Amino acid sequence: MYISNYKEIVLNLKSTILQSRYIAARLANKELLNLYFQIGRIITDQIKKSDWGTKIIETISNDLQNELPGLRGFSTGNLKKMRVFYNEWKKYFQIGSALPNQIYADASTLQIGSALPSQFIEWFYSLGFTHHYLILSKTKDFQERVFYITLTAQNFLTSRALEQNLKENLYKQQGKLLNNFEQTLPENISNKAVRMFKDEYLFDYINIEEEDDERVFEKAIMQNIKKFIMTLGNDFAFIGNQFRVIVADEEFFIDLLFFNRKLQSLVAIELKRGKFKAEYAGKMNLYLSTLDEYVKQPHENPTIGIILCKEKTDKIVEFAFRDYNKAMGVATYKTSREIPVQYKGILPNENELKKLME
Repeated sequence: MYISNYKEIVLNLKSTILQSRYIAARLANKELLNLYFQIGRIITDQIKKSDWGTKIIETISNDLQNELPGLRGFSTGNLKKMRVFYNEWKKYFQIGSALPNQIYADASTLQIGSALPSQFIEWFYSLGFTHHYLILSKTKDFQERVFYITLTAQNFLTSRALEQNLKENLYKQQGKLLNNFEQTLPENISNKAVRMFKDEYLFDYINIEEEDDERVFEKAIMQNIKKFIMTLGNDFAFIGNQFRVIVADEEFFIDLLFFNRKLQSLVAIELKRGKFKAEYAGKMNLYLSTLDEYVKQPHENPTIGIILCKEKTDKIVEFAFRDYNKAMGVATYKTSREIPVQYKGILPNENELKKLME
């Protein structure tokens, strides 16, 4: 009885300490953001009033270093970022000497029927300045900024993970994955699943040749599995590659198998180097049925399958999925060897470069 009570006390103390640390960190972060907002406001106002050029910012930075030797975080570059921080957010805040406790937007800014969650201001203050500047520098739309602030705060994203999501344009990709989730999953799960997966993934850390097959692609992913998981998003736990399942004494191997904690579902991923083919859906349906029968735990939701292809034709995907009762989606991917569309025809391709080298 004593031991049990003692453990409970220790766990209670642990929870209290962690909660206190979180509150302290959030309050400190709020003060820092307030400071940067004020500095941005002062610099902006003085440049306007005194008709100073932007070069004055460098002078201010140097003078601050002279007044406070050893001062860090107030370089010319950082002061410019503080000015951006102020100018981008001042229209949404009731302006005072610091950031207030309420954020507002007029009807022209917020889409009809949408509203900021009451917790948004807390999420806003929980982000570090690096996160804020990344979002401000990569986005212009108010709703898009709200999306990334909420995403970052709810999932405790690092600045690197946030940058990856911004690079992949997650905001515009959400809900675009071709899938049959609505027909095959419970409503509360299907909505989450649609938001969880992207229509296109950027694997710019993977170098593979055009002629390389799926095994080479898989090997490259395994060598970069941590980055691959970060590309997929939060709450994915890696189970294994070439995951073996047996049906009637016949072996089948699933390219990649994950578990998603938020969905409470196994996620099977099949890798294809070419264009989507209708027969891929049949094979995936077999894998999902097998996983649901032999691997899925009773408390878990149905397994989800994602086919990663180089290309896809939407109508073929739609028809291929139509009569299956397992949850599937098709996404495309890009790797680092691909030339952006705007440069195609201007830059030589890989084969042309090889000829030039010869």
